[in-house]
Amino acid sequence: MYQDEKLVCEDCGAEFVFTVGEQEFYAEKGLVNKPKRCPECRKKRRQNNRRQRRMYDAVCSKCGAQTQVPFRPIPGKEVYCKECFSQVTAAPEVNI
Repeated sequence: MYQDEKLVCEDCGAEFVFTVGEQEFYAEKGLVNKPKRCPECRKKRRQNNRRQRRMYDAVCSKCGAQTQVPFRPIPGKEVYCKECFSQVTAAPEVNI
């Protein structure tokens, strides 16, 4: 049903192959448009979007360390640094 297809990147103009596997993945996810960018430009764009994320200063509720989080901390709600967050999410919940 699917065949490898050559496309041209709208950012860099390079030719790239939209493989059968990628087409199946797109179909599985319900994506109807073909990619407009080559894999390298898609990767650069994702990285660039991540860099633009606003970070907020906060103090970890568990260890008291200064940290930054990608959301505005709400007074009265707990905020964790990366290390404490991984510990809290890894701990099994105890239901009494």
